[in-house]
Amino acid sequence: MEFSIRKGHKEDMESVYRLIHELAIYENEPDAVKISVDDLINDGFKEDPEFEVFVAEVKGTIVGMALYYKRYSTWEGKSLHLEDLIVNKEYRGKGIGKALYIEVMRTAYDNDINRVEWEVIDWNKPAINFYLSTGATMIENWNLCQMNRKNLKIFLDKHEGI
Repeated sequence: MEFSIRKGHKEDMESVYRLIHELAIYENEPDAVKISVDDLINDGFKEDPEFEVFVAEVKGTIVGMALYYKRYSTWEGKSLHLEDLIVNKEYRGKGIGKALYIEVMRTAYDNDINRVEWEVIDWNKPAINFYLSTGATMIENWNLCQMNRKNLKIFLDKHEGI
């Protein structure tokens, strides 16, 4: 199957949004997506974008994407965070996901990035096996922590004036 990988454009964000929803459903979180297509356009295509994205196309249709952004590690220096890599269900197993992954890794290497990080759900064995096969390290003794907007407000309200 022929496909191409390229940088995403504003006009692609509706398709990227659709893939984000597909990933949320796959990860059993169908109501977790809070952003909109407009958010993707506004955040990804401003002067200092919040993220970059590669898309995979088959016959002019976007069937996959890899969204990533810059981070900085106090231990490693420049790093990238691969937020999501998803290929439409009908196109999995055809090398598209691997091609997107390679493009992100090539971007990191070409830009002197010292580390690329991402999360993978523990039950997603195909993804885990793929990542391990590429030389990635699974860090098992660290826990992922998050603070959502609602809890940020609660926390800050409790600590107002400090």
